[in-house]
Amino acid sequence: MGLLSFSPKTSSFSTGLISISLKQRRSKDSFQVRAVAAPSEAVSGFDEMVAGTQRKYYMLGGKGGVGKTSCAASLAVKFANNGHPTLVVSTDPAHSLSDSFAQDLTGGQLVPVEGPDFPLFALEINPEKAREEFRNVTQKDGGTGVKDFMDGMGLGMLVEQLGELKLGELLDTPPPGLDEAIAISKVIQFLESQEYSMFTRIVFDTAPTGHTLRLLSLPDFLDASIGKILKLREKIASATSAIKSVFGQEQNRQGASDKLERLRERMVKVRELFRDTDSTEFVIVTIPTVMAVSESSRLSESLKKENVPVKRLIVNQIIPPSASDCKFCAMKRKDQMRALEMIKSDSELSSLMLIEAPLVDVEIRGVPALRFMGDIIWK
Repeated sequence: MGLLSFSPKTSSFSTGLISISLKQRRSKDSFQVRAVAAPSEAVSGFDEMVAGTQRKYYMLGGKGGVGKTSCAASLAVKFANNGHPTLVVSTDPAHSLSDSFAQDLTGGQLVPVEGPDFPLFALEINPEKAREEFRNVTQKDGGTGVKDFMDGMGLGMLVEQLGELKLGELLDTPPPGLDEAIAISKVIQFLESQEYSMFTRIVFDTAPTGHTLRLLSLPDFLDASIGKILKLREKIASATSAIKSVFGQEQNRQGASDKLERLRERMVKVRELFRDTDSTEFVIVTIPTVMAVSESSRLSESLKKENVPVKRLIVNQIIPPSASDCKFCAMKRKDQMRALEMIKSDSELSSLMLIEAPLVDVEIRGVPALRFMGDIIWK
């Protein structure tokens, strides 16, 4: 039996540039859990996570559907209730953060979350807008428009001869992982400004495993891609020299490559942030199934190869022991125990700090519920 009562209060926080006063919304009901698995004896090392005022980034990721958003949101609430002005960001296209906080966080703007003791803000970044930004950078300023322009000048054959560069494919279709990379780089951009210097803990609810792995290789992809673009510019420079002064296309192509170069630099910053052992930690979230554990092992291996610091593994939705004769429950728990044994013998996962999160009998939604979950997981 677990019980969490939440009392409304008013909290305020100010910096030299902005002053925040949050009047907390009164909960209509106490949050009540009727059944919960026995808490694990293992602790998450939250004291270490909460210590210090230096800004730190926590990125939670893993297979889709394992509860990354609930774990990320509960960690953000825990940080805010322990004295850290906190920002939680969703770069997952599914965008469950609004559902988790029971509050509309859409729109791509920072939204104050009502409930915690210290300021907690949330941000959902629309990946479609990120993709649109990429298209605008490349198409409007000399991307696929280069071919149309050259066709109009009777020079389409030259572009066809350069078809091996696959420029249209490169510029029309954003590479996998770009939406997530742009989302994270945007967060880095505004966090570098003095206005947002108050945030000391940043929690990322990342997209499923595949996006994260592709994101890490993105700067190398852009290096090669931008090289192709510059090479193409050199090859067509002489062909367009007679008309560039009239139509101004040379300047446009230069603008496109410059913007892509800046984008590449932002992606490098994202990768550097992932690898910063002093300020960043990637937390893997999984559930106790053979398939999920296997994927988590591969994710851990890939992150370590990219020198991304990983210390903790959350195993979510563990079924409690049952005193009843429920055969389904007994079989399910037996499967889960087998998956937990896999973790302990896995060469990639066994060295991580194991955090066991129980399956509860209610949906974890809203700040009171997230506070309850955070008190169970983050100890």
